[in-house]
Amino acid sequence: MSQYVLRLDDVHTDIGEYQVLHGITFNVPEGGVHVLLGRNGAGKTTTLRTIMGLWRARSGAVVFKHHDITSMHTSDIARLGIAYVPENMGIFGGLTVQENMRLATTSGKFDDGRLGHVFELFPAMEKFWSKPAWSLSGGQKQMLAISRAIIEKRELILIDEPTKGLAPSIIRSMIAAFEEISRDCTILLVEQNFLFASSLGRNVNVIDDGRIAHGGSMEELAGDKELQTRLLSLSLDAHQ
Repeated sequence: MSQYVLRLDDVHTDIGEYQVLHGITFNVPEGGVHVLLGRNGAGKTTTLRTIMGLWRARSGAVVFKHHDITSMHTSDIARLGIAYVPENMGIFGGLTVQENMRLATTSGKFDDGRLGHVFELFPAMEKFWSKPAWSLSGGQKQMLAISRAIIEKRELILIDEPTKGLAPSIIRSMIAAFEEISRDCTILLVEQNFLFASSLGRNVNVIDDGRIAHGGSMEELAGDKELQTRLLSLSLDAHQ
């Protein structure tokens, strides 16, 4: 039987007076990449922020391994081994790459082995180690955001729209990096680029209007253009 690293059970989340999530339920198997797809405004980012404790679920449960994290503070959730890479990347432009990375550690010290692994995945981080983050290109800033998430051992990484605005060559290099990262932990990926998502994902859930509209293997969805169109109003050709 598959082991689930994360489980959402009938999660309802409000933002102000608006109900955004209407009973989200899905499981994330341990290992590999699990993808959340959906149209703009469907509730994907709200789902990630609810998992991370940045927005509180009004009802339902979020369970990470054996821990009910529904009402936990974000800092405590992070200490359990969950990292979050938001759509805006969450880096500090006025700090150097090194300083950004150091802030992402619990002790303020680097493990040489993990740091070397980061440099292998993203050589630009070593090249621009002493440069301010604001001076990096868009792709390099995204590499920094992901590097911060993996500088220490994580069980689960939540990543929101990592390819947004990136050149195709950078996106191709990201695929290889994500494949390597997912050997060591589980990735829950929110992504609009279907080609990128389908290249990486083992499993997929589609959110529509704050509800789960579909769940299954990525192979099934990628091979069914009629299903893609019905769920997402897209096809593989539209997002290359």
